[in-house]
Amino acid sequence: MSDDNKNDEDFSSFSCPLPRLNHDSVQLAHGSGGKLSAELLEKLFLPRFGNETLDRLEDQAVLTLPPGRLAFSTDTFVVDPIFFPGGNIGDLAINGTVNDIAMAGANPLYLSVGFVLEEGLPLEALHRILLSMEEAAWGAGVQIVTGDTKVVPRGSCDKIFINTSGIGVVPEGVNMSVASLPAGDKIILSGSVADHGMAIMTCRQGLSFQSGIESDTAALNSLVADMLMVSKEIRTMRDPTRGGLATTLNEFARSAATGIVVEQEKVLVNSDVLGACEILGIDPLSVANEGKLVAVVPAAVAEDIVQVMRQHPLGRQAMVIGEVVAEHPGVVALQTALGVSQVLDMPVGEQLPRIC
Repeated sequence: MSDDNKNDEDFSSFSCPLPRLNHDSVQLAHGSGGKLSAELLEKLFLPRFGNETLDRLEDQAVLTLPPGRLAFSTDTFVVDPIFFPGGNIGDLAINGTVNDIAMAGANPLYLSVGFVLEEGLPLEALHRILLSMEEAAWGAGVQIVTGDTKVVPRGSCDKIFINTSGIGVVPEGVNMSVASLPAGDKIILSGSVADHGMAIMTCRQGLSFQSGIESDTAALNSLVADMLMVSKEIRTMRDPTRGGLATTLNEFARSAATGIVVEQEKVLVNSDVLGACEILGIDPLSVANEGKLVAVVPAAVAEDIVQVMRQHPLGRQAMVIGEVVAEHPGVVALQTALGVSQVLDMPVGEQLPRIC
């Protein structure tokens, strides 16, 4: 569902009505543990996230896990604005943690969710966020099994902050590590870059671009599963969020003490996104993504993996964009269309604050 031309108060398009509640906005008493807390839980949260484990309403979730090594991740989402073209803070929180687990080659299974709600947040806004979280969790095949809600006075946070933690199981034979990337390995990018970061910027006050820029927020675990069906020899994967592709590639090069060469022409940037970046003076290779992955794979299986990725909705633009080299260890070199080689470094400072 696209959120174009909507603001935080526009909820008219939703077909699932807000349950009847005693208030139309979050009250401090919603965090007291009393009747209003119970009402919020029973009428908003449980209808969206309810399952056998969560419905027990214990202080913890007791889970049965399949054999294998455990992948565990946590992240906190403070994006501003909380609704943006292509998504909102809710599906972003689910997808972000699912992706962090999937980047280990793991199958994400369970999530916890913690909410910090600002007094006065419209309950319709919260309802809309919960609906998107329910849809994202269902789409990713994960269950929300435990959680927590805190309410703070007006001005103590900005509308809503969400923490998500997740666990998954790494299949037998999958052993990803960035510590060793042999020269000759190929680098695969699943699609265009900078969509999420620039979608957020189009919503910021005073930055209104009339374009079709939307966030790429999506859960990548099914794409990763398809890639692993081709080969379990994938060296490492990462979703290039804060700092974008530039930061991810530099982390690879420095952790493995090897060089990386990337062909600029093969890094796709949508025309609207590129135009917005040029106006703002921002390098798209340093802008966050929330539905893309970068993988380092042996050269012998690179094209087979790319072909399988292109059959998946989230990998249709997949391409080999570069390779690992023995030269200039710890440095990423960008080969431009003019044949000039330049250093692609990490961004300095915070170009786009509160994008996730």
